[in-house]
Amino acid sequence: MKKRNLDTAALSLKNLKARPVRTVCLSAVVTVLAFTLFGGSILALNLRQGLSTMTKRFGADLMVVPAGSSEKAQALLLQGGSDYFYFNADITDRIAQTEGIVCASPQFFLASLSTECCDAAVQLIAYDPETDFVVQPWIAEKHHETIGDGQVVVGSRITLRPNGTIQLFNHEYPVAAQLSSSASGFDTSIFMTMNSMRRLIDQAHAEKYNFLADKHGDGVISAVLAKTDPAKTPSLVAYDIRKQNDGIEVLLSQGIFSTLAAALSGLVSYIHIFSAVLWILAVIVLAAVFSLSIHERKKEFALLRILGATRKKLIGIVLSESSLAGIAGGIAGVIFASLVVFPFSTLISERLELPYLDAPLFNLVPLVLGSLLLSSLTGPLASLYSAFRISRAETYFTMREGE
Repeated sequence: MKKRNLDTAALSLKNLKARPVRTVCLSAVVTVLAFTLFGGSILALNLRQGLSTMTKRFGADLMVVPAGSSEKAQALLLQGGSDYFYFNADITDRIAQTEGIVCASPQFFLASLSTECCDAAVQLIAYDPETDFVVQPWIAEKHHETIGDGQVVVGSRITLRPNGTIQLFNHEYPVAAQLSSSASGFDTSIFMTMNSMRRLIDQAHAEKYNFLADKHGDGVISAVLAKTDPAKTPSLVAYDIRKQNDGIEVLLSQGIFSTLAAALSGLVSYIHIFSAVLWILAVIVLAAVFSLSIHERKKEFALLRILGATRKKLIGIVLSESSLAGIAGGIAGVIFASLVVFPFSTLISERLELPYLDAPLFNLVPLVLGSLLLSSLTGPLASLYSAFRISRAETYFTMREGE
């Protein structure tokens, strides 16, 4: 009779198939673990990506707004929506002449309506092409030509008409470019030059629409963005601006983003702590399951010893079974997490109210491999004690148990 060697992997696979309920339970525990590890890691990575992109897109060190408008300005920048506030445009020249300011550029905010006159209620932002250093570099990534008067540039989450236009106050405006995502309120904003904004307001007036800005007369703006000299401390420059000008507030980008970074860091820490606790619980649960399972299969392993399996072979079978169950659960967990996180990234961003942006694909590969590796190691680690215990059991006494 021809002898056949006991193939550890094949035997482990047959054992798992022979006990489908136990196998499913083992894999389910690892699936939940992998889902949490991979899903949490993706959330943390996308939050960091969103904050980094938002910081780069803002491009200014200071934002000067009318007194009492700081919260509105921050909400507009971080969360989107639509708002407006105004002060005299002369403030731009005064800020530009402040010691420590390298450049300053005005912006004008207007909100569209959610009625039939407009495709959506969005924030309209006008910039001065001659002094702007924030919007135009961002536009240049998508559109290499000058934005003409009458044209608009829209954020990544703005829906266009089939003919590439957008309607505002009963007039259609050609869209020169749609910007890449910035994880900020700019993604739901529409940008245009100051001349285009004046034209839009004139056309809206002709349609009998009036605005709060009309009460302030000509020569008003909503904010001034400024860049400081690298040799100067932005907070000190901001202090000088407040001291020299009444009725204003100065927002430091460092302050805005440090608050966000703190909130993000706290959330990421909770994600990591939860993942670590869940991993420990998964090891404990799997260890208990393997202990019970091995106890029930004592005679099975004793029979394998009689057939010639070594103690090392028994350990290999147990660890191989746990590894196969862990790999299956890890793959399932990563797949389920991907089906939840990626298709609903926009909804997640809205619910978190934090900068959230999908990271590049090459950054996801290490997370996938790391989650699969940790998940696949969970089973063998949990079964290690049981494997050594069954390998040291005495075959004779095990077979005689229960007689």
